Amino acid sequence: MKILMRCASTFIVVAMFAAPLSSYAASGAEIDVDVNETLKIFKAEVNGADVFLDQAAGILVFPRVIKVGIGIGGETGEGALRIGGKTVDYYRTTAGSIGFQLGAQAKAVLIAFMTKEALEKFRHSSGWKVGVDGSVALIDIGAGKAIDTGNIKDPVVGFVFNAKGLMYNLTLEGSKFKKLKK
Repeated sequence: MKILMRCASTFIVVAMFAAPLSSYAASGAEIDVDVNETLKIFKAEVNGADVFLDQAAGILVFPRVIKVGIGIGGETGEGALRIGGKTVDYYRTTAGSIGFQLGAQAKAVLIAFMTKEALEKFRHSSGWKVGVDGSVALIDIGAGKAIDTGNIKDPVVGFVFNAKGLMYNLTLEGSKFKKLKK
């Protein structure tokens, strides 16, 4: 009973932090400005980013994904899908988790669809979930490192970068992406 009460109170605290984050919906123009800035940061921090992004059939950029967790966690963020450098759709990412976690964090997420087939599968899904509808090869690249485009053979590649805050657990597993109506 004590464990159940602790879990319930943890869930309530997490919900209090996450609810305001998910209720605010940015406009398409606001998302585009943030996506532009995020792409500038990505290109400045990662050598070869321009070549890599040019090779992608499409890129999904979430400038700010907020995660809060105390045993039970939740995360959310809004972003844009770009094809040929132009925004074609807007998306929301959400995920929940249970396990060892404590803290809050904001991070940027970039998902590159390296093949037209992977991009079309994503675009025609009603709610694409990492690990269920498709796998994402998560590439760990810090500031000053380079992308070796010759070694990346996966159809969908993800990057988590520009993290701020304290949170143990950087993953995309279980993240769901749903198209927004803007």
